[in-house]
Amino acid sequence: MKTPTRYAIAADYIFDGRAKHKNAAVLIEGTKIASLISQSELPTILSIDKLPLGSWLATGFIDLQVNGGGDVLFNNSPTPDAIARIVAAHRKFGTTSLLPTLITETFEKMKAAKAACESLVGKEPSVLGLHFEGPYLSPEKAGVHDPNLIRTPSLSDLEMLCADREGALMVTLAPERVPREFIGSLVKSGVHISLGHSMATYEETRAAKAQGLNGFTHLFNAMRPLASREPGPIALALESPDVWFGIIVDGFHVNPVILRIALRGLGRPMLVTDAMPPVGGSRPSFNLYGHEIQTLGGRCLRADGTLAGAALDMASAVRNCVSLLQVPLEDALRFASRNPAEFIGVGDRLGKLGPGYRADMVAIDPQTISVLATWVAGKKRDSNSPKQFTSHF
Repeated sequence: MKTPTRYAIAADYIFDGRAKHKNAAVLIEGTKIASLISQSELPTILSIDKLPLGSWLATGFIDLQVNGGGDVLFNNSPTPDAIARIVAAHRKFGTTSLLPTLITETFEKMKAAKAACESLVGKEPSVLGLHFEGPYLSPEKAGVHDPNLIRTPSLSDLEMLCADREGALMVTLAPERVPREFIGSLVKSGVHISLGHSMATYEETRAAKAQGLNGFTHLFNAMRPLASREPGPIALALESPDVWFGIIVDGFHVNPVILRIALRGLGRPMLVTDAMPPVGGSRPSFNLYGHEIQTLGGRCLRADGTLAGAALDMASAVRNCVSLLQVPLEDALRFASRNPAEFIGVGDRLGKLGPGYRADMVAIDPQTISVLATWVAGKKRDSNSPKQFTSHF
């Protein structure tokens, strides 16, 4: 059924990104939110979508680290069609916008990925831009990234990354592996820089932050650990109120006890999935760099036991955040929407339910934290509960 251009969504509870409203409604006009009002104030002549009893309406989830979904791996197919399939797979779990993520690859494939994403920005509302996770990483913290493709940036890399672009560009790098001026040059051109797969010391991390680095990719994973005499990047992430850090809350990547401690720090948490093709797909295995990756017990594993991304969707990440980390649902929802929107500079139009913001929303059952429906730019898309390989806690 065609979504009307002017209508309302009424819910017992609406979380606007900062506060919870009881017996409220969101008035939609076209692709944007016109107002958030009490249900008693709704116009009598208006199409109203009333959510089931007890449901919550919240801001749609924003995932900044999506390697794949719907049986598609972006690295293997950096094309617009592949991105569209990934987007469709993640919408089923409340993700209304994302950054397709290309992990360490050749310069040629990076250019192809950039072109594919830019062709969809402005046409496919769920595509906010692109995330390059690598290749400027530490070989000591390669994880599942191909060490043969890890490299230091060239002038061609710098020109490609700083060129005019459509949408946001996020780059995960190891600051100790790039020239001193590299981070500053990228930041000046509007690139969002995140530390990851790095052996940077605390002082090296501080120097990178002074140049504009303000993100940390999957905190704790693939980075110098926190130690008594060398606090490394983790300490800076936790003591700085002006940085954002991604966390993979699947119960495997980081022990929940460690994440509970991290949430007491000053940095701003962002839920990310690090999702691989099985999310929203039908096949539990896929190929990465010529290696078969199997999904076993909720984990994506290479034959040698190395974690290869995650079989995690955002609804499960929110659910695990509440159950494993004892976080209030409101905070978990903020970690999945408001914080990532602010990190990539779109917090003025996404990540909040308010006048002028794009009508990206998710309806959830607060007891099971399951997705009932999503709206992207004002258009409703029902959840069809696809098979998933994520472990639920």
